[in-house]
Amino acid sequence: MNVTITLERPEEGTGSGPVRVGWLLDEDKAGVVFLPPERVRSVEMNRHHAKSASRCPAVINLESRYFVVRCPFDLHLKFVRDKDGKPALKNVLGDMSPVRGSKLAKHLHVTAEQEWRYKDRPTIQLSLPYLFIADEFVYLSQVAPFMHYRKEPLPGTIFGGRYPISVWPRPLMWAFEWHEPDKDIRLARGEPLFYALFETNPPDRPVQLVEAAKTPELTEYLDTISSAVNYVNQTFSLFKEAEARRPARLLTVKER
Repeated sequence: MNVTITLERPEEGTGSGPVRVGWLLDEDKAGVVFLPPERVRSVEMNRHHAKSASRCPAVINLESRYFVVRCPFDLHLKFVRDKDGKPALKNVLGDMSPVRGSKLAKHLHVTAEQEWRYKDRPTIQLSLPYLFIADEFVYLSQVAPFMHYRKEPLPGTIFGGRYPISVWPRPLMWAFEWHEPDKDIRLARGEPLFYALFETNPPDRPVQLVEAAKTPELTEYLDTISSAVNYVNQTFSLFKEAEARRPARLLTVKER
């Protein structure tokens, strides 16, 4: 028998006050390599003029709703095919790469060619250990870092996504559709990979991002839902079942 979980609300009352969103890393090793998410803020903070964009309430409100996740290490990738014609990646940095080949292969790979959306546009995935959780109903949207300027645009576009982190928390990845595979991908450590936008109810509530602890309850719940994508194509159909199994609280602030 399914039981509907009533997600907790802040003390101020239902739908009031800031929404607390927790972030954590799903793996403890090399935790210092993966930079904490940051709220997007204007690089140029000219506040000397009343009409400066840095003082515009609309700009401030927009930026306050986006959090940036940055690239953990330098990458210079070339698309190649092996001797059997299968798609592959070449690490152009070679011996100069700051990441050992075995570690890079753990995080980075080309998806199976039959899964590409277009036959001439390879899709690569960079697995990341970032998890976002909430005890209120919150949707996360993963979007390209459109407020950060790149002198040399990437030769493609990222795959975004939108799902409820209060019901379906899972490690994020950077998925990239390589529109011009003859051009290399270059990313530097600290460069924005993507933004996380959090949708709240009601939509004007502010978001408070906190570092969360990986509690036994959270670990057990993650184990419950983590392998579902291997067995079910439309995982959104499992949200109600997941909510029925969800503990009342997932978010515990990490003690320092």
